[in-house]
Amino acid sequence: MTNENISQSKERKATSLPGIPLFLIFVIAIIFSIFTFITKGDETFAILGAVLIGLGSFGMAGFYSVQPNQAVATTLFGAYRGTDRNEGLRWVWPWIGRKKISMRVRNVTSDKLKVNDKDGNPIEIAANVVWRVKDSAQALFDVDNYESFCLIEIDTALRDITAHYAYDHSEEGELTLRGHAEEVAALLGERLNARLSVGGMMVDEARISHLAYSAEIAGAMLKRQQAQAVISARQLIVAGAVGMVEMALHQLSERDVVHLDEERKAQMVANLLVVLCSDKDAQPVLNTGSIY
Repeated sequence: MTNENISQSKERKATSLPGIPLFLIFVIAIIFSIFTFITKGDETFAILGAVLIGLGSFGMAGFYSVQPNQAVATTLFGAYRGTDRNEGLRWVWPWIGRKKISMRVRNVTSDKLKVNDKDGNPIEIAANVVWRVKDSAQALFDVDNYESFCLIEIDTALRDITAHYAYDHSEEGELTLRGHAEEVAALLGERLNARLSVGGMMVDEARISHLAYSAEIAGAMLKRQQAQAVISARQLIVAGAVGMVEMALHQLSERDVVHLDEERKAQMVANLLVVLCSDKDAQPVLNTGSIY
């Protein structure tokens, strides 16, 4: 979807009058008209009173109220005339159409989507999005239903991002959905702003609220993660054990505690590595004879 292919509306300020002074004027006029209609016996005053009552009642239909962070879009015979953001009681000509729209910040959590990631693994993903209407004219007149439009675009953006990134295993330096949550959230917000701008909406914040493997592969992926954790732990243990053996041999040689030939050094290294790298505690065996 490109914005150039859509005829965009643009919000502009509507012309309206303060409602409270006009309300008092209309009320006084109606009361005076009723009093004239009742007390004056002359037919001319009766007709004048009836006309004033009709005009006053008709004028009362032009009042509307605007709440904080709310706007009212006005139309005349289907043509957009402007948006009124003035708070309080306002008045326009009764034949001018009025449609209210909330400009408040909104929070929506999308449904959990089942999508394949870059590697083809089925995952479940959902997002929490904070958004609001920025341009009332675009939201009301450029899209059919701006709230439904927003929800659909959130789902579309989530599917798009999931298809381009792996869940948590990728090439070095590449973003992953689980390992780079902040970067993925920023990218999701950028794409949503680009998509929702056609409807006069903007995203203040977007976050991944749910991310997990689908049930059919969750068990297999858990075993994979456990195996990787074991491998990482073993690599750390072996690296530490080699350092400790090297330090032990260096200190024995430096302090001239014992002189070992290459064969005995190899045997000592093997024994120390078994003790340091074993899953279980090693059982000591005392050598009561000569080491040779």
